[in-house]
Amino acid sequence: QVQLVESGGGSVQAGGSLRLSCVASGYTERRYCMGWFRQAPGKEREVVAGVYSRGASTYYADSVKGRFTISQDSAKNTLYLLMNSLKPEDTAMYYCAVAAIYCDADWYPGEAAFPYWGQGTQVTVSS
Repeated sequence: QVQLVESGGGSVQAGGSLRLSCVASGYTERRYCMGWFRQAPGKEREVVAGVYSRGASTYYADSVKGRFTISQDSAKNTLYLLMNSLKPEDTAMYYCAVAAIYCDADWYPGEAAFPYWGQGTQVTVSS
């Protein structure tokens, strides 16, 4: 049984930082696409950042390039998202997801391609 558990969300002021964590268990595929999505109230869920097969390739949405960094600790089965220079528009519920599919720096699959999701962690950025 695959489980993804996010943590690290919270409330910060604009310009602040947060680091999200996603601990994965029960997932045995060696090649996979894993990443972070977010959904703000009244908006569709969107991809934020992703990684393919333990960091072979990373993807960032244009809105977070230069501010967010995705990384993995394979020994801990943990995916991280370091978020710097946070803006009020980053306010959303953040989810991690994983799928046995390809992704790279130039292309990232939509949410429908991901069968496994965490429960989400809330990030709130005040101005």
